[in-house]
Amino acid sequence: MHGINDNHHMLSDLEIKKKIKENNIKTIYLQFVDIHGHIKTLAMPSNQIETILNGEIMFDGSSISGFRENETMDLRLCPDKETFLIFPFKFSKLQYTARFICDIHNADNTPFAGCPRSNLKKIVEKAKELGYKMQIGPEVEFFLLKTDAENNIIPGDEKTGYYDANRCHKYDDTLLQILTALQEMGFEVEALHHEGAPFQHEVDLGHEDILKSADNLITFKFVTKVIADVFGFKASFMPKPIYGQNGSGLHLNISLTDGKKNLFFDEMSEHKLSEKAMYSIGSLLKNIKGITAVLNPTVNSYKRLVKDYEAPIYIVWSVVTRSALVRIPSKRGKSTRLELRSPDCATNPYLAFAVIFQTCLDGIRNKIDPPKPVEKNLFLLSSNEIKQRKIKSLPRNMFTALDEMEKSFVSKAALGDYIFEEFITSKKKEWNDYRKQVTPWELKKYLDV
Repeated sequence: MHGINDNHHMLSDLEIKKKIKENNIKTIYLQFVDIHGHIKTLAMPSNQIETILNGEIMFDGSSISGFRENETMDLRLCPDKETFLIFPFKFSKLQYTARFICDIHNADNTPFAGCPRSNLKKIVEKAKELGYKMQIGPEVEFFLLKTDAENNIIPGDEKTGYYDANRCHKYDDTLLQILTALQEMGFEVEALHHEGAPFQHEVDLGHEDILKSADNLITFKFVTKVIADVFGFKASFMPKPIYGQNGSGLHLNISLTDGKKNLFFDEMSEHKLSEKAMYSIGSLLKNIKGITAVLNPTVNSYKRLVKDYEAPIYIVWSVVTRSALVRIPSKRGKSTRLELRSPDCATNPYLAFAVIFQTCLDGIRNKIDPPKPVEKNLFLLSSNEIKQRKIKSLPRNMFTALDEMEKSFVSKAALGDYIFEEFITSKKKEWNDYRKQVTPWELKKYLDV
C-alpha cells in the first residue's frame, strides 16, 4: 500500500492530524456497523479531531438495530487508528472526507457486548493465545443495476455473461472508477470480471487477517455504492435480485497461520492438507447448519441457495467440484486454503468471520474428521442418489436456519450471549413479517382460483 493511505503501520495522533491538514480534510466519518452489518456513519467536522481521537464522541444506542431497542443507552465511538483512510477526491459526495472505523464502547469505556467488531476482536485475541491467526480473502459478487423510483430493475444489457466485456461503456467507466478508488485507498484487488448473470460482477479482494478483511469488506460495499450512485447505477449486494438468474455469493478463501507458516499445508499428507485443515473442514460440515443464519441472514438469501444456480446446497467438501460447500482451490504451499461457498453479501462480515473462526477452532480442539470428499457434480445427482449417499442439505429458509442456530453451541460461543439473543430475536421478527406478506406471485397464481 502506498499513496495517501499508507496504512502499513499504525499512525500516531500527530501523523493523523498532519494528514488531515495536508489533504485539506473538512469532514471525518466515524463508521461502525449494526448487528445486521449495515454501515452507520456519524459525520464530524475535522476540527473535532482531538475529541474524536480521545474517544469522547457519544451517541444514543437505543435507536440502532440490535443495540437493545427501547433502552436509552449512551455509547462511545472509539476510532481504530489503523483504519484511518482518506477517500479518493474524485467523488463529490466524499470530497475532502476521511474516515475511521469505530469500536463501540460503553460509557465507562469497556467494550460494548453488542458491538460486532469488538466481538470479532475478542475471538482473534483468544485464538492468538492458542497460536492461531486466520486470514480470509473474499470474492464479492454484486449487481450494477438501473432502477426506477419503485426499485424495479430497468432492463438493459441482458446478454452479457462470464468474463464478457460490458457492451455499455458507462458500466466499464463505473467499474474502472471502483477499481481505481480501491487501489488509491490501498486495497489489494486481485481481479474484477463479469459474472454469470446479467449486470453481475465479481471483485476478488486480497487475503488479509480477518479483522482487516471484515473492515475491507464493509469499506468496499460503502465506496462501491457511492461510486455507482455517481454514475446513475445502484450497486446491489442482495443475494438474489433477479428471478431465474444466478444469485450473488460471497466465497471466502480461508487459511490458518501461526504468523509464519500456513497451518493448512502438509506436503506429506493426502491432498497436501494438514490435520488442522481436515479438522477445520470436518467442523465446518458438522456445524454449518447452526451458523447458516449468520452467513445467509435474509429471507432472500435462501432464494439463492437452490438447485441449478451454482450455489452450494449440499453439505459436502471436494477437491474438484465447484458445487461443493467447501472446495479446496488447487494452489498449495503458502496458498493452501479452504473456500467456503455458501455465504452471501447480506452477511455481517464481523459476525460471519467470528462464527467461521470459532467453528474451525472447535474442529481442531475436538479433532473432527470430515467424511470422504465428493468429487462428482452434485447437481447431476438425482434426489434418490443424494438420499442413498446420506448427503445432507443446508437449511431451506430463514426459519429453519434460525431453529438450527438456537441449538448451535459454536454460534453462541462465537457471538456471546448478547449478540446471539439480539440476532435471533431480530431475525425471527423479520421472518414473521415476511410470512404475513402477500406477494404478486401469489395474487397471479391464486386470485382467480
